[in-house]
Amino acid sequence: MNYLEFEDQHTSGVYPKRDLTIVRGKDAVVWDDAGREYIDCVGGQGVSTLGHGNEAVGRAIAEQAMTLISCPEIFHNDKRAEFYAALLEVVPAGLNRFFLSNSGAESMEAALKLARLSTGRKNVIAAVRGFHGRSMGALSATYEPKYREPFQPLIPGFSHVPYNNLEAMDKAVDENTSAVVIEAVQGEGGVHPGTTEYLQGVREITQKRGALLIIDEVQTGFARTGKWFACQHSGVLPDLMTMGKAIGGGVPMGAVGIADTVKNITPMTHGSTFGGNPLACAAGIASLREMQRLDLPKQAADKGAYFTERLEELNAPVIREVRSRGLLIGVELKTKVGPFLRALQAEGVLALPAGLNVLRFLPPAVITQAQIDAVLEKTAKVLA
Repeated sequence: MNYLEFEDQHTSGVYPKRDLTIVRGKDAVVWDDAGREYIDCVGGQGVSTLGHGNEAVGRAIAEQAMTLISCPEIFHNDKRAEFYAALLEVVPAGLNRFFLSNSGAESMEAALKLARLSTGRKNVIAAVRGFHGRSMGALSATYEPKYREPFQPLIPGFSHVPYNNLEAMDKAVDENTSAVVIEAVQGEGGVHPGTTEYLQGVREITQKRGALLIIDEVQTGFARTGKWFACQHSGVLPDLMTMGKAIGGGVPMGAVGIADTVKNITPMTHGSTFGGNPLACAAGIASLREMQRLDLPKQAADKGAYFTERLEELNAPVIREVRSRGLLIGVELKTKVGPFLRALQAEGVLALPAGLNVLRFLPPAVITQAQIDAVLEKTAKVLA
């Protein structure tokens, strides 16, 4: 079978496909159907922080698949309870309840509903360049017009203010604001880290006005930025924290961490058929244990610092700025990024865009220094 042609014939058409068929992966390397290998700095768009083909995660999935796959949350389940216990070891202290879902976007939908339920208010303030998902609630919080405009009118009550601008946020949040939604590092929006002053200031503003703070850690969570969660760099505790991507070691999963400041949650106010299923929970337990065993936050911090420093040394005329937090790395270019992504792929390196002109690297934290050096060599070549 010609996989590429057959998939192009029958896929929905919503994805801009690359001319590549990936069939296998191990750690930070993937292979195509012709046997060629690539260093993976796409990392499942942030999913594969632990890398591909982790044996402990694979065994946990296989064993649970033969034991019990489905168990809705109207029943208690051993794996779900064990997963809660594993999450409590790594999330910021104060987030002690969880809603489990199937993706980051579903986590954002739940957080938005819980914020309105808790406060009795309707309005939500989000940030310019913020990205929170493509479902209707998450899309309402997302800023990029090309994602929003085809689906308007979206959910009313959402507005956007400039990121890293406390004055604008202070003016926007009022007695009608149910929640402020921000990323601690804007990933899709171009890899823009929030300053400590900004994140702590937003926390103070929401507390002062009686609004809840939702921090979106879908891309930045689970060791990506050099800590377990990006908000820990600034010491900020949100009321609601959305999680996804790397949480299940590659199995679709999401979660919302919930602080005691969130009120009025009663049975039937939200739910999910597949959320918290034993298969995903078993994968999540194994994934978190492996991240702890390998000390992935430290690996991401050390390797990210090395990667960033070497990128800054390239001094290619096309580079405007390098921005990063751990192994979430963006290289802002003075031109469109598309041709450079294609050139890197031809050189055996897979990377992502973040907007029109930012080259984004999201490699697994298990990437080796030799592999980072190879990526740097190929990047220098194509940027030259």
